[in-house]
Amino acid sequence: MRVLLDVNIVLDVLLKRIPWNLHAELIMQESQNGGLRTIAASHSITTIFYIARRLVGNEKAKTCIHHCLEVLDIQCIDKEILESAYNMNGPDFEDSVQIAAALRSGVDAIVTRDPAGFITSPVPIISPAELSRIILEPVIDF
Repeated sequence: MRVLLDVNIVLDVLLKRIPWNLHAELIMQESQNGGLRTIAASHSITTIFYIARRLVGNEKAKTCIHHCLEVLDIQCIDKEILESAYNMNGPDFEDSVQIAAALRSGVDAIVTRDPAGFITSPVPIISPAELSRIILEPVIDF
C-alpha cells in the first residue's frame, strides 16, 4: 500500500504529540519495515522543519528532517502540481497541493487527521487510526 502522509501525521511522530503519535508511530514503523510505502510532498519537509524548529530547536528539527529523508519517499512539487492545486478551488490551497501531489504519486490514500480540508479529494482519505487497523489486521491464508 502506498500513502501520502499529511504534515500533521509526520509531526505527530517527530514531536511525540500525545495521543496522536501512537497511530502515527505505527505507520512510520510499518514504513521502515517495508510493509507500507509512505510519501510526503516536498513542501511538507520545509513546513515540518519550520514548525519543529520553533517547538524543539534547530538541532532537533534537523534530526527530524534527517529521519524524514531516511523513511519517506518525497514527491516534488512543481509548477504543474501547483497549477493543478490552484484549479481545484478546494477550501485550503495547501491541502489541494497535497491532493495534487497524491494524484501525481499514484498513492492509494492520503493519511490525515484533518479530513475537512480534503472533502473534494478524488484520492481516498483515511485517518491514522483507520490505517493502523489495516496494518494490524491479521492476514488469513487459506
